[in-house]
Amino acid sequence: MGRSQIEKQKTHERIVTLAAKRLREEGLEGIGVADLMKEAGLTVGGFYKHFASRDELVAEAMETAIGSWRQQQEDRGIDPESVPLNDYIDNYLSERHRDHCGEGCAYAALTADMARSSDAVRAVATEGLRRNFASMAARMPQPETEEARRKAIIASCLMTGALGLARVANDEALSDEILETVKLFIKEMPQAK
Repeated sequence: MGRSQIEKQKTHERIVTLAAKRLREEGLEGIGVADLMKEAGLTVGGFYKHFASRDELVAEAMETAIGSWRQQQEDRGIDPESVPLNDYIDNYLSERHRDHCGEGCAYAALTADMARSSDAVRAVATEGLRRNFASMAARMPQPETEEARRKAIIASCLMTGALGLARVANDEALSDEILETVKLFIKEMPQAK
């Protein structure tokens, strides 16, 4: 790959990474191409050198957002699959995760938006759900069982909903209570060891 192709790829990745963050902060309809390209230090015309449409960018950005936790762990030299369930729960249901929406879980930030989005975005989200449920089930005792998968789906849904509701609450004490209550509930589940 020539130098110009490498630079184009780096620029493309920078746009996608920025879009993944901004979409989690503002919603799928919350930021336009012009604003995004300006923030990236590029012109609107340059957008079409990288993407055929805004929908293409959104789908790619959602894939990046959905895989961001895994990528963050790998960048730190941590195998994401080796993170124990209780540590995963503590990190997910933390004040830091609640307060940094643009760096966190795309599902907690954008569930309703993704449900109303294009087939391409919903396909990316569906594949992400499959991977997340499998990863969560792998953290359970007897991970290959139907019960582990069932508990993984329940825990994932509880955690995503709790984080979203904790972000909704404008009462910090209530927000903290939501996080702590669900954190303790999941840890007390028979499979959450």
